[in-house]
Amino acid sequence: MFDAGKTLAALEARRAGFSGAEAVSRADLEALGRALAEMGNLGRAELEARLPGKRAGARPTAEYDAYPTLVVPFAHRWQNHRQAREWANDVLSDVTTIAADGSQITPSKELSVPVGVVQVGWFENPHSTQARYIKDVQVEILTPAELVGSDPEDDQASAFPDWRINMRRFTLEIKRLIEFMEAKARRRPSPLAFFDGSFIISFAQHMQPNRQKLYSEAVRALLEASERTGVPVVGYIDTSYATDIVEMIRHITGLSLTGRVSDGMMLSGKTVQWGERSPVFVCDRDDKLEDPFYNQVYFTYLKTTASSPPARLDFPCWVYESGEHERVIDLVRAECVVGLGYPYALETADAVAVLTMQDRERFYRLFQRFAEGEGLKLRFSRKSVSKRGRR
Repeated sequence: MFDAGKTLAALEARRAGFSGAEAVSRADLEALGRALAEMGNLGRAELEARLPGKRAGARPTAEYDAYPTLVVPFAHRWQNHRQAREWANDVLSDVTTIAADGSQITPSKELSVPVGVVQVGWFENPHSTQARYIKDVQVEILTPAELVGSDPEDDQASAFPDWRINMRRFTLEIKRLIEFMEAKARRRPSPLAFFDGSFIISFAQHMQPNRQKLYSEAVRALLEASERTGVPVVGYIDTSYATDIVEMIRHITGLSLTGRVSDGMMLSGKTVQWGERSPVFVCDRDDKLEDPFYNQVYFTYLKTTASSPPARLDFPCWVYESGEHERVIDLVRAECVVGLGYPYALETADAVAVLTMQDRERFYRLFQRFAEGEGLKLRFSRKSVSKRGRR
Protein backbone atom coordinates (compact mmCIF):
# COMPACT_ATOMS: atom_id res chain seq x y z
CA MET A 1 0.00 0.00 0.00
CA PHE A 2 1.37 3.39 -1.01
CA ASP A 3 0.71 6.17 1.50
CA ALA A 4 0.95 9.45 -0.45
CA GLY A 5 0.61 11.67 2.63
CA LYS A 6 3.46 10.04 4.57
CA THR A 7 5.64 9.89 1.48
CA LEU A 8 5.16 13.62 0.84
CA ALA A 9 6.02 14.35 4.47
CA ALA A 10 9.18 12.27 4.14
CA LEU A 11 10.16 14.20 1.00
CA GLU A 12 9.58 17.54 2.70
CA ALA A 13 11.76 16.43 5.60
CA ARG A 14 14.59 15.94 3.09
CA ARG A 15 14.02 19.24 1.27
CA ALA A 16 17.42 20.64 2.24
CA GLY A 17 19.23 17.71 0.68
CA PHE A 18 17.59 18.27 -2.70
CA SER A 19 18.02 22.05 -2.72
CA GLY A 20 21.65 21.65 -1.59
CA ALA A 21 22.41 19.28 -4.45
CA GLU A 22 20.83 21.70 -6.92
CA ALA A 23 22.96 24.56 -5.57
CA VAL A 24 26.11 22.47 -5.99
CA SER A 25 25.18 21.65 -9.58
CA ARG A 26 24.51 25.29 -10.34
CA ALA A 27 27.89 26.35 -8.91
CA ASP A 28 29.69 23.62 -10.86
CA LEU A 29 27.99 24.66 -14.10
CA GLU A 30 29.05 28.26 -13.55
CA ALA A 31 32.64 27.11 -12.94
CA LEU A 32 32.55 25.03 -16.12
CA GLY A 33 31.29 28.05 -18.05
CA ARG A 34 34.31 30.08 -16.89
CA ALA A 35 36.64 27.19 -17.77
CA LEU A 36 35.16 26.96 -21.27
CA ALA A 37 35.68 30.69 -21.75
CA GLU A 38 39.33 30.16 -20.80
CA MET A 39 39.62 27.28 -23.27
CA GLY A 40 38.09 29.36 -26.07
CA ASN A 41 41.47 30.97 -26.69
CA LEU A 42 43.23 27.63 -27.11
CA GLY A 43 43.42 25.60 -30.29
CA ARG A 44 43.25 21.83 -30.55
CA ALA A 45 47.05 21.42 -30.44
CA GLU A 46 47.24 23.49 -27.26
CA LEU A 47 44.49 21.45 -25.66
CA GLU A 48 46.29 18.21 -26.51
CA ALA A 49 49.51 19.58 -24.98
CA ARG A 50 47.71 19.99 -21.65
CA LEU A 51 46.08 16.55 -21.69
CA PRO A 52 47.67 13.42 -20.24
CA GLY A 53 48.83 10.72 -22.66
CA LYS A 54 45.85 8.55 -21.88
CA ARG A 55 42.63 8.44 -19.85
CA ALA A 56 41.87 12.12 -20.43
CA GLY A 57 38.12 11.60 -20.59
CA ALA A 58 37.86 12.87 -24.15
CA ARG A 59 40.11 14.28 -26.86
CA PRO A 60 39.20 16.97 -29.39
CA THR A 61 39.03 16.28 -33.12
CA ALA A 62 39.74 18.80 -35.86
CA GLU A 63 36.16 20.07 -35.50
CA TYR A 64 37.12 21.75 -32.23
CA ASP A 65 39.19 24.43 -34.00
CA ALA A 66 36.12 25.40 -36.04
CA TYR A 67 33.73 25.30 -33.07
CA PRO A 68 35.60 26.15 -29.83
CA THR A 69 32.31 27.24 -28.21
CA LEU A 70 31.27 23.55 -28.41
CA VAL A 71 28.26 24.35 -30.61
CA VAL A 72 27.96 23.20 -34.23
CA PRO A 73 24.94 25.04 -35.67
CA PHE A 74 22.15 23.40 -37.65
CA ALA A 75 21.19 25.33 -40.76
CA HIS A 76 17.57 24.26 -41.16
CA ARG A 77 14.68 26.02 -39.43
CA TRP A 78 11.02 25.21 -40.00
CA GLN A 79 7.76 26.96 -39.37
CA ASN A 80 5.86 23.81 -38.44
CA HIS A 81 6.21 20.07 -38.02
CA ARG A 82 4.94 19.38 -41.53
CA GLN A 83 7.99 21.15 -42.97
CA ALA A 84 10.24 19.20 -40.63
CA ARG A 85 8.62 15.93 -41.74
CA GLU A 86 9.17 16.84 -45.39
CA TRP A 87 12.86 17.44 -44.70
CA ALA A 88 13.14 14.18 -42.74
CA ASN A 89 11.41 12.18 -45.47
CA ASP A 90 13.80 13.60 -48.05
CA VAL A 91 16.87 12.75 -45.93
CA LEU A 92 15.65 9.21 -45.21
CA SER A 93 14.42 8.44 -48.74
CA ASP A 94 15.75 5.03 -49.91
CA VAL A 95 17.99 4.74 -46.83
CA THR A 96 17.40 1.50 -44.94
CA THR A 97 17.60 1.87 -41.19
CA ILE A 98 17.54 -0.84 -38.57
CA ALA A 99 17.32 -0.84 -34.80
CA ALA A 100 17.56 -3.82 -32.48
CA ASP A 101 16.51 -3.97 -28.86
CA GLY A 102 16.15 -6.73 -26.32
CA SER A 103 14.14 -7.80 -23.32
CA GLN A 104 14.44 -10.68 -20.92
CA ILE A 105 12.85 -12.79 -18.23
CA THR A 106 15.41 -13.59 -15.59
CA PRO A 107 15.40 -16.78 -13.49
CA SER A 108 12.98 -16.55 -10.59
CA LYS A 109 13.66 -17.83 -7.09
CA GLU A 110 9.94 -18.59 -6.94
CA LEU A 111 10.42 -21.40 -9.48
CA SER A 112 12.20 -24.64 -8.65
CA VAL A 113 13.66 -25.01 -12.17
CA PRO A 114 15.91 -22.11 -13.31
CA VAL A 115 14.85 -20.84 -16.72
CA GLY A 116 15.52 -17.62 -18.57
CA VAL A 117 14.19 -15.97 -21.71
CA VAL A 118 15.92 -13.50 -24.01
CA GLN A 119 13.93 -11.81 -26.75
CA VAL A 120 15.54 -9.52 -29.31
CA GLY A 121 13.32 -7.53 -31.61
CA TRP A 122 14.24 -5.46 -34.62
CA PHE A 123 12.69 -2.98 -37.01
CA GLU A 124 14.13 -2.67 -40.51
CA ASN A 125 12.73 0.21 -42.55
CA PRO A 126 13.73 0.68 -46.22
CA HIS A 127 12.06 4.11 -46.44
CA SER A 128 10.97 3.19 -49.93
CA THR A 129 7.69 2.52 -51.71
CA GLN A 130 9.36 -0.43 -53.41
CA ALA A 131 9.95 -2.51 -50.27
CA ARG A 132 8.17 -3.26 -47.01
CA TYR A 133 9.47 -2.80 -43.50
CA ILE A 134 10.33 -5.79 -41.32
CA LYS A 135 9.38 -6.29 -37.67
CA ASP A 136 10.51 -9.53 -36.11
CA VAL A 137 11.83 -11.15 -32.95
CA GLN A 138 14.26 -13.88 -31.99
CA VAL A 139 13.58 -15.82 -28.79
CA GLU A 140 16.14 -17.88 -26.89
CA ILE A 141 15.60 -20.01 -23.80
CA LEU A 142 18.40 -20.49 -21.29
CA THR A 143 18.35 -23.83 -19.50
CA PRO A 144 19.53 -24.54 -15.91
CA ALA A 145 22.96 -25.66 -17.14
CA GLU A 146 23.42 -22.43 -19.10
CA LEU A 147 22.25 -20.25 -16.21
CA VAL A 148 24.12 -21.80 -13.31
CA GLY A 149 27.45 -22.98 -14.72
CA SER A 150 30.52 -23.34 -12.53
CA ASP A 151 31.47 -19.68 -12.13
CA PRO A 152 32.08 -18.84 -8.42
CA GLU A 153 30.33 -15.48 -8.92
CA ASP A 154 27.06 -17.17 -9.81
CA ASP A 155 25.95 -17.51 -6.20
CA GLN A 156 23.36 -15.24 -4.61
CA ALA A 157 26.01 -12.91 -3.22
CA SER A 158 27.26 -12.03 -6.69
CA ALA A 159 26.90 -8.42 -7.75
CA PHE A 160 25.76 -9.66 -11.17
CA PRO A 161 23.52 -12.68 -10.48
CA ASP A 162 21.87 -12.53 -13.92
CA TRP A 163 24.99 -11.81 -15.93
CA ARG A 164 24.51 -14.75 -18.29
CA ILE A 165 21.06 -13.53 -19.33
CA ASN A 166 22.30 -9.93 -19.68
CA MET A 167 25.28 -11.09 -21.70
CA ARG A 168 23.15 -13.19 -24.04
CA ARG A 169 20.81 -10.29 -24.69
CA PHE A 170 23.73 -7.94 -25.36
CA THR A 171 25.42 -10.30 -27.81
CA LEU A 172 22.17 -11.18 -29.61
CA GLU A 173 21.38 -7.50 -30.21
CA ILE A 174 24.86 -6.99 -31.65
CA LYS A 175 24.68 -10.20 -33.68
CA ARG A 176 21.47 -9.04 -35.34
CA LEU A 177 23.03 -5.70 -36.31
CA ILE A 178 26.13 -7.41 -37.70
CA GLU A 179 23.95 -9.73 -39.80
CA PHE A 180 22.19 -6.66 -41.20
CA MET A 181 25.50 -4.95 -41.97
CA GLU A 182 26.85 -7.97 -43.79
CA ALA A 183 23.66 -8.27 -45.85
CA LYS A 184 23.81 -4.57 -46.80
CA ALA A 185 27.59 -4.26 -47.29
CA ARG A 186 28.65 -1.43 -49.60
CA ARG A 187 25.01 -0.64 -50.42
CA ARG A 188 24.36 2.88 -51.70
CA PRO A 189 23.00 4.97 -50.19
CA SER A 190 24.57 3.34 -47.19
CA PRO A 191 22.11 2.13 -44.51
CA LEU A 192 22.23 3.09 -40.86
CA ALA A 193 22.11 0.78 -37.85
CA PHE A 194 21.01 1.93 -34.38
CA PHE A 195 22.29 0.34 -31.19
CA ASP A 196 20.28 1.14 -28.06
CA GLY A 197 23.00 2.37 -25.71
CA SER A 198 26.66 3.30 -25.61
CA PHE A 199 29.64 1.46 -27.04
CA ILE A 200 31.52 2.54 -23.90
CA ILE A 201 30.90 -0.36 -21.51
CA SER A 202 31.82 1.21 -18.17
CA PHE A 203 29.49 -1.19 -16.35
CA ALA A 204 31.80 -4.08 -17.30
CA GLN A 205 34.85 -2.69 -15.49
CA HIS A 206 33.46 -4.02 -12.21
CA MET A 207 33.24 -7.56 -13.58
CA GLN A 208 35.82 -10.31 -13.66
CA PRO A 209 38.31 -10.10 -16.57
CA ASN A 210 36.74 -13.02 -18.45
CA ARG A 211 33.37 -11.27 -18.44
CA GLN A 212 34.90 -7.95 -19.39
CA LYS A 213 36.44 -9.70 -22.38
CA LEU A 214 33.09 -11.04 -23.56
CA TYR A 215 31.58 -7.55 -23.64
CA SER A 216 34.69 -5.99 -25.20
CA GLU A 217 34.82 -8.62 -27.92
CA ALA A 218 31.14 -8.08 -28.76
CA VAL A 219 31.55 -4.30 -29.16
CA ARG A 220 34.80 -4.71 -31.09
CA ALA A 221 33.04 -7.11 -33.48
CA LEU A 222 30.30 -4.53 -34.06
CA LEU A 223 32.75 -1.69 -34.73
CA GLU A 224 34.85 -3.85 -37.03
CA ALA A 225 31.81 -5.09 -38.95
CA SER A 226 30.70 -1.50 -39.46
CA GLU A 227 34.04 -0.50 -40.99
CA ARG A 228 34.36 -3.71 -43.02
CA THR A 229 30.89 -3.38 -44.58
CA GLY A 230 30.74 0.41 -44.81
CA VAL A 231 27.49 0.48 -42.84
CA PRO A 232 27.52 3.16 -40.12
CA VAL A 233 26.24 2.25 -36.67
CA VAL A 234 25.19 4.71 -33.99
CA GLY A 235 24.95 4.02 -30.28
CA TYR A 236 22.11 6.29 -29.16
CA ILE A 237 21.90 7.36 -25.50
CA ASP A 238 18.82 9.46 -24.88
CA THR A 239 19.80 10.47 -21.34
CA SER A 240 23.54 10.27 -20.84
CA TYR A 241 25.29 10.73 -17.51
CA ALA A 242 28.75 10.50 -19.07
CA THR A 243 31.36 13.06 -17.98
CA ASP A 244 33.98 12.57 -20.68
CA ILE A 245 34.09 16.19 -21.92
CA VAL A 246 33.88 17.51 -18.34
CA GLU A 247 36.88 15.36 -17.41
CA MET A 248 38.79 16.70 -20.41
CA ILE A 249 38.04 20.27 -19.29
CA ARG A 250 39.24 19.49 -15.77
CA HIS A 251 42.54 18.18 -17.12
CA ILE A 252 43.04 21.22 -19.34
CA THR A 253 42.11 23.95 -16.83
CA GLY A 254 42.80 22.32 -13.47
CA LEU A 255 39.17 22.90 -12.53
CA SER A 256 37.91 21.32 -9.30
CA LEU A 257 34.22 20.50 -9.06
CA THR A 258 32.18 19.84 -5.93
CA GLY A 259 29.62 17.47 -7.41
CA ARG A 260 29.11 15.45 -10.57
CA VAL A 261 28.05 17.33 -13.68
CA SER A 262 27.40 15.35 -16.84
CA ASP A 263 28.38 16.42 -20.33
CA GLY A 264 24.71 16.69 -21.21
CA MET A 265 24.00 19.04 -18.30
CA MET A 266 26.97 21.21 -19.22
CA LEU A 267 25.94 21.40 -22.88
CA SER A 268 22.25 22.04 -22.15
CA GLY A 269 22.82 25.76 -21.91
CA LYS A 270 24.84 25.85 -25.13
CA THR A 271 23.01 23.62 -27.64
CA VAL A 272 19.73 25.46 -27.21
CA GLN A 273 18.32 25.13 -30.75
CA TRP A 274 16.92 21.87 -32.09
CA GLY A 275 19.44 20.05 -34.27
CA GLU A 276 22.51 21.77 -32.86
CA ARG A 277 25.30 19.51 -31.68
CA SER A 278 28.71 19.53 -30.07
CA PRO A 279 31.91 18.98 -32.04
CA VAL A 280 32.95 15.36 -32.38
CA PHE A 281 35.29 14.04 -29.68
CA VAL A 282 37.35 10.89 -29.28
CA CYS A 283 36.43 8.89 -26.19
CA ASP A 284 39.33 8.42 -23.77
CA ARG A 285 37.48 7.44 -20.60
CA ASP A 286 39.37 6.27 -17.53
CA ASP A 287 37.81 2.82 -17.18
CA LYS A 288 39.65 -0.12 -15.68
CA LEU A 289 39.05 -2.49 -18.56
CA GLU A 290 41.49 -5.26 -19.37
CA ASP A 291 41.05 -4.77 -23.13
CA PRO A 292 40.42 -1.06 -23.85
CA PHE A 293 39.18 -0.01 -27.28
CA TYR A 294 37.65 3.35 -26.48
CA ASN A 295 39.86 5.36 -28.86
CA GLN A 296 37.96 3.63 -31.68
CA VAL A 297 34.74 5.32 -30.49
CA TYR A 298 33.93 8.92 -31.39
CA PHE A 299 30.94 10.81 -30.03
CA THR A 300 28.89 13.97 -30.23
CA TYR A 301 25.91 15.42 -28.34
CA LEU A 302 22.83 16.27 -30.39
CA LYS A 303 19.87 18.44 -29.39
CA THR A 304 16.76 16.43 -30.30
CA THR A 305 14.09 18.00 -28.06
CA ALA A 306 13.42 21.53 -26.87
CA SER A 307 13.29 20.75 -23.15
CA SER A 308 15.79 17.92 -22.54
CA PRO A 309 19.59 17.84 -22.50
CA PRO A 310 21.20 16.74 -25.78
CA ALA A 311 21.40 13.02 -26.55
CA ARG A 312 24.77 11.33 -26.96
CA LEU A 313 25.66 9.60 -30.22
CA ASP A 314 28.54 7.09 -30.31
CA PHE A 315 29.92 5.88 -33.64
CA PRO A 316 33.03 4.11 -34.97
CA CYS A 317 36.10 6.23 -35.73
CA TRP A 318 35.89 5.47 -39.48
CA VAL A 319 32.56 7.29 -39.73
CA TYR A 320 34.23 10.56 -38.72
CA GLU A 321 37.53 9.99 -40.49
CA SER A 322 35.73 9.30 -43.79
CA GLY A 323 33.59 12.43 -43.46
CA GLU A 324 30.45 10.31 -43.28
CA HIS A 325 29.47 11.66 -39.87
CA GLU A 326 27.59 14.71 -41.18
CA ARG A 327 25.25 12.52 -43.24
CA VAL A 328 24.85 10.04 -40.38
CA ILE A 329 23.95 12.79 -37.91
CA ASP A 330 21.39 14.16 -40.38
CA LEU A 331 19.86 10.68 -40.58
CA VAL A 332 19.60 10.60 -36.79
CA ARG A 333 17.99 14.05 -36.81
CA ALA A 334 15.48 12.84 -39.40
CA GLU A 335 14.64 9.74 -37.36
CA CYS A 336 14.09 11.99 -34.34
CA VAL A 337 11.72 14.21 -36.34
CA VAL A 338 9.64 11.16 -37.24
CA GLY A 339 9.85 9.83 -33.67
CA LEU A 340 9.03 13.22 -32.08
CA GLY A 341 12.36 13.60 -30.28
CA TYR A 342 13.52 9.98 -30.23
CA PRO A 343 14.66 7.83 -33.18
CA TYR A 344 11.59 6.17 -34.64
CA ALA A 345 13.55 3.03 -35.47
CA LEU A 346 14.61 2.56 -31.83
CA GLU A 347 11.14 3.38 -30.54
CA THR A 348 9.62 0.73 -32.78
CA ALA A 349 12.26 -1.90 -32.01
CA ASP A 350 11.62 -1.39 -28.29
CA ALA A 351 7.88 -1.90 -28.80
CA VAL A 352 8.57 -5.09 -30.75
CA ALA A 353 11.02 -6.50 -28.19
CA VAL A 354 9.48 -5.57 -24.84
CA LEU A 355 8.35 -8.29 -22.45
CA THR A 356 5.81 -7.03 -19.92
CA MET A 357 4.87 -8.43 -16.51
CA GLN A 358 1.84 -9.98 -18.19
CA ASP A 359 4.17 -11.64 -20.72
CA ARG A 360 6.21 -12.99 -17.81
CA GLU A 361 3.10 -14.58 -16.28
CA ARG A 362 2.09 -16.01 -19.66
CA PHE A 363 5.54 -17.49 -20.08
CA TYR A 364 5.40 -19.19 -16.67
CA ARG A 365 2.03 -20.72 -17.52
CA LEU A 366 3.43 -21.92 -20.84
CA PHE A 367 6.52 -23.30 -19.14
CA GLN A 368 4.35 -25.06 -16.57
CA ARG A 369 2.45 -26.85 -19.34
CA PHE A 370 5.73 -27.70 -21.07
CA ALA A 371 7.20 -29.08 -17.83
CA GLU A 372 4.13 -31.24 -17.19
CA GLY A 373 4.36 -32.65 -20.71
CA GLU A 374 8.05 -33.43 -20.25
CA GLY A 375 7.59 -34.93 -16.78
CA LEU A 376 9.70 -32.24 -15.10
CA LYS A 377 9.27 -31.64 -11.38
CA LEU A 378 8.23 -28.00 -11.24
CA ARG A 379 7.23 -26.20 -8.04
CA PHE A 380 6.27 -22.62 -7.27
CA SER A 381 7.14 -21.15 -3.87
CA ARG A 382 4.30 -20.62 -1.40
CA LYS A 383 5.07 -16.90 -1.44
CA SER A 384 4.46 -16.66 -5.21
CA VAL A 385 1.24 -18.65 -4.92
CA SER A 386 0.05 -16.31 -2.14
CA LYS A 387 0.94 -13.21 -4.18
CA ARG A 388 -0.96 -14.48 -7.21
CA GLY A 389 -4.00 -15.03 -5.05
CA ARG A 390 -3.90 -11.52 -3.60
CA ARG A 391 -3.24 -9.53 -6.79
